Parts: sequence; C-alpha cells; structure tokens
Amino acid sequence: MALIALAADKGAPGVTTAAVALGAVWPRPVLVAECDQAGGDLVYRLPAAASAAPGTAQDASREGGMLNPSRGLLSLAATARRGLRPEQIAEHCQRLVGGLDVLVGITNAEQAQGMTWLWGPLGRAFASLAPVDVLADCGRLGAGTPLNDLLREADLIVLFTRATLEQVAHLRERVAALSSELNGGPPIGIVVLADPRDFRSSIAEVGRIITGARVLGGLALDPKGAELLSGRWGGRLDRSLLIRSAREVAATLVGGLTPVQDLQPVQQPAQPVPQVQALPAQAPPGQASQVQAPPDQAPQTAQDPSLWYAQAAQPQQAQPPDQQSQPPAQVNGPSGKHRAPARPYQEQGPQYQEGRR
Repeated sequence: MALIALAADKGAPGVTTAAVALGAVWPRPVLVAECDQAGGDLVYRLPAAASAAPGTAQDASREGGMLNPSRGLLSLAATARRGLRPEQIAEHCQRLVGGLDVLVGITNAEQAQGMTWLWGPLGRAFASLAPVDVLADCGRLGAGTPLNDLLREADLIVLFTRATLEQVAHLRERVAALSSELNGGPPIGIVVLADPRDFRSSIAEVGRIITGARVLGGLALDPKGAELLSGRWGGRLDRSLLIRSAREVAATLVGGLTPVQDLQPVQQPAQPVPQVQALPAQAPPGQASQVQAPPDQAPQTAQDPSLWYAQAAQPQQAQPPDQQSQPPAQVNGPSGKHRAPARPYQEQGPQYQEGRR
C-alpha cells in the first residue's frame, strides 16, 4: 500500500529503534524492512517467533531463537535476478515474537556493493505490496547514495534528528540536497528525538530552523523504553515514553495515507505477507546483474506521492508523551511481566496476538 522510508543524516539518532517502535503500534498491517547499506541490526537485537518447517507440524525453530541472517534481503536479491514481484517478498520475511514481520537486511557494508541494482525494483515492489504498509529502515543517507532509487518510490521520506545544534544544521543541509537529488520526488518529513523535559519546545525549535520539510512530531528520548522494546528487562512497555510518543507519530503518518477502502482493487499475490500484530521481547544475540521489473508487472502505488499529505489532518501542537489524556493499550499480562506490545486496535479480533507468555 504505502512505502515510508525512514532515515537520518549524521549522528546515528536511532532509526532502527524508531522503525521497530512505529511498527509495534502501527494500526494497519505493516512490514519493517532493513535497507541500511551499512548492515542490519535486527538479527542481533530481537527474537524470532517459532516457525513451522515446510510440510511438517513441528516447529523448525524455538520461540525466542535468533533470526536467520541468510533469509531476508540477501535471499530476496538472489531470486530477483529475472524480475522482482511483490508476492515474492513474503517468502523471505521472518516473524518476531509477538507477530511483527521483518525483512532482515544485509550483515555488512561489503554485501551492499553488489546490490546497487536492487533498490529501484525493491522500492516498486514495496509500494505495490497491498494491503501491507512498508517501513523501510534506510539508516544514514549520504551524497549520491544508491538508496535514492528506493527513495524515489516512497510515499514519504521521514528523517530523524535530535534537537541539537549540530544535528539540526546537518539535517537542514541534507533536506536541501535530498530535495535537489529527488527533484519531483516524495515529500520529506521530520521526526525529532526530543528530551521529554523539553518535548514541545524542542520540536517547535526544529520546525523554525528547518525549511523545505514538515515536522511531523517527536519521539521521546527514552533509553529504558528502548531497552524494554528489545526485551532486556521487564516492565510496562505501554507506559514507556517511547511507545506512547510512537503512537502519536504513527497516527500522524497513517492519517495522511489513503484509507484502505478507497484504494483501487489489486491482484491478490500468490503468497501474501502474513498479518502483522505486535512486537518482541529479547533476542540472543555475488554480484548480480542489474534487472528491472518486467513490463507486465508495472507496480501500482497507493496514490500520487505529490498528493500524499493533501488530505492529511491539520497539524496539532506536539504534546509531551507524559501528558496524554488517554491511557495507551495494555501490552503486558496480569503478571506484570513484559511481553510483546499489543496492537492498539483491538477490533482486529482473531488477528490480535499477545506475544510470548
């Protein structure tokens, strides 16, 4: 349905943590895809759900085991040499404990050198992956990055920054350069990683400095919440400032997307991406020829990227996550032990999973 590219300029403000937090509370089916050319981190951070071996009724892997680094972007690239179709993606995804689907990225930067041809076809496949939204973790962007081919296919580019002088200054230059490189490309939004003590003022200050991009909101700088998200200690994840602020940002992003019922019918893939529910506890830690999508597989985007925010809700004043009027959905059980964060919309009924008990 929609492809949202998440990235940063300098300072490594935590794009992967933000992508997982947003995926945990995303109100629609979602896939988190690691597209960082420097290498992915999900394999080392988050635990895999038990998966059934093909043709058997037994689990092929233990609940809470390690994600398979060989199944993901690398295996997808090997099968995409004759063209990449959206329905191929599901075969290479893995599920985290709690139900969040992820496409694991490469393990080192050297592997990215032989995959520069992949980003354009991959972006088109992501954008056509109905009814699933894709959050693409693109990591740190640089001048002339091959990821520009993927960014051009996105419905929105979201850049993350901390509210410090040096990071905001670098981000302002990156916004200008990216707008020039992607002339006529998707709109650019900014999410501020802000100290909860100065939450509203930090977001407002960044909005005054940055031109050419809209400030969409903020995520709370919450180290304990980030550790809880990875399952490193028990607690109430729904009460963490990180998750509470992520809900606000997710609602803002989804509010600008075309509603599911308004989309044109698309052909059902042979193997659709599994429904995504919740999120994790702790995890233990060839050069290919360039191809393009076949002419008869022209992807369909949800809507014209230039109109992405034309129908969006009016911007609201950012509120500190510790002053929300409505309590967030529960993400842990009666025992008070940490589980995977629950989906915020309980009407999904049988699709809802509480995660590992």
